[in-house]
Amino acid sequence: MNLLEQLKQHAKSIFGDGEFDAFFSPGRVNLIGEHTDYNGGHVFPCALTMGTYGVIRLRDDKRMLFSSMNKKGSQVVESTLDQPIVYDAAKGWANYLIGVVAKLMERGCVIPCGFEVAITGDIPNGAGLSSSASIEVLMGTMLNTEFSLGLTPTEIALISQKSENEFNGMNCGIMDQFAVANGKKDHAMFLDTNTLECAYAPVKLDDAIILITNSNVKHSLVTSAYNDRRRESSEALEDLKKVYPITSLGMLSEEEFDRAADQIADPVNRKRAKHAVYENQRTIKAVAALEKGDLETFGKLMNASHISLRDDYEVSCPEVDALVEAQWKIPGVLGARITGGGFGGCTVAIVRKDAVEQFRREVPAAYKKATGLEAVIYEAGIGDGARALEAL
Repeated sequence: MNLLEQLKQHAKSIFGDGEFDAFFSPGRVNLIGEHTDYNGGHVFPCALTMGTYGVIRLRDDKRMLFSSMNKKGSQVVESTLDQPIVYDAAKGWANYLIGVVAKLMERGCVIPCGFEVAITGDIPNGAGLSSSASIEVLMGTMLNTEFSLGLTPTEIALISQKSENEFNGMNCGIMDQFAVANGKKDHAMFLDTNTLECAYAPVKLDDAIILITNSNVKHSLVTSAYNDRRRESSEALEDLKKVYPITSLGMLSEEEFDRAADQIADPVNRKRAKHAVYENQRTIKAVAALEKGDLETFGKLMNASHISLRDDYEVSCPEVDALVEAQWKIPGVLGARITGGGFGGCTVAIVRKDAVEQFRREVPAAYKKATGLEAVIYEAGIGDGARALEAL
C-alpha cells in the first residue's frame, strides 16, 4: 500500500467514511544560493519528488480538524473559523496549516466552511528540506482548489511565507515556498528574490546524480540563530546604504562590497554581508556553468558555498562539517555543501555515477566514526510543484 493509500485509510479511521480530495506538495533542495533569499539575491532550488501528501473534505460547520499520520496516536487538532485565529503553541505542527488559513482570510479570501485535513509525508523533519514550506503550500493549494480562490502558485507561496513569518515567528525568505509552489520536473529555478523573476534551468548532469545526505542533527530555526543572521545582515545593509543607493545586499558585486566593507562597523555583521554578496555571485556563476555543462566549476562553487556558510555566515555545525569533509575526500564528488537554513539538516552533493557506490559505502562510515551518528542518503528526484492529485 503506497503512502497515499495509507493516508486515505488513516483519514477515514479518524474522520469517518466518505470522499476526500488528494493533494501533494514537494520538499525542496537548494543546489546553491543559501541565505541569499532574504538578502535580495539569487537562489537555485528545485522541488523534490519526496514531499507531503494531504487529503481534505469539507464540513457543513465552521470547525477545522487536522490530523497527521506522522504523529503517534490519533490526536486531532481543532480550530474554528468562528473566532479570530491566533497562534497557539499547544496546537504544535498544525500551526503551519492554521496560519495559512489565517493569512488567506486576512487577504480577503472567503473560507465559507470548515474542513477535515489529514497529512503525511516522507520529508525527514528538521532535515532542511523545507517540510514546513511543503505543509504551508499544501494547505494553500488545497484551499485554493476547494474554494476556487483563484490564486496563482506564486501568490500561494507569498501567503505561505507570510504565515511562517508572522504567524509562526520564523523570519524566512521566499525561496522555500516559491520552490515548493512552482517546481518543474527535471528543472531547477534560477530565482531573483529581489524581483521574483524566475527562469527554469534544465538540470542535465549527464554521468552524475544529486545525492542528499541527512546528518540526523535536528534543527529548529525559530529558536536557532536564523533570525539573528537576518538581523545582522540587515544591520550591515544599513551601514552600506551610506555608500551605495541599494535596498538589498544582492545588488552589490564582490568588488563593490570589498571597496566598502570597512563601512560595516561590526566585524560579525561584515562577515554576514560578505557571505550574502559573494554567495549571490557564486549562484549566478554556478547557473552559467551548468548551462555550459561545466559541472566541475559548478561543484567548486558548491564547495566554496559551504566554506562561506561555515566560516562567514556560521550556520553549519561540527557534525555537518564532518559529513561534507567525508564527501570531499571522494574523487567522484564534484561538489558538496550544507543545504537549507543550517544548524544541522542535510547536505547536497553532485556525484559521478561511477563514484556513487563508494559514496554510499564510505561517507556514512566516516561520518559515524567522526560523530557517532548515522547518515541517511537519498537520491534526489526533481519533480513538479504542489498540485491536486485525485478524489479518493
